[in-house]
Amino acid sequence: MADEQASINCPQFQAQESICTRLTEQINAARSVAEKATAAQELINAVQELLDCDEYNEENLDCQYCHDFSVLRKKTAELVSKVRRIAR
Repeated sequence: MADEQASINCPQFQAQESICTRLTEQINAARSVAEKATAAQELINAVQELLDCDEYNEENLDCQYCHDFSVLRKKTAELVSKVRRIAR
């Protein structure tokens, strides 16, 4: 069976996805807590744009998936940011 990749059919999500992926990779590759926290804050800002979407429709599955995925990304990035505050 061929690998199938699910996607969220939303132009805003698609535009932000490459940014979010790049920032997640930066967080994972960063050697210091400060570097991780900087990328995490940028990720929070990028994801917030999706959470503030004017076209959000809770009856649309793509919107639900985008929102839920964005909430998870934001929570993860917030945890990374909290580590920086604790590490000080």
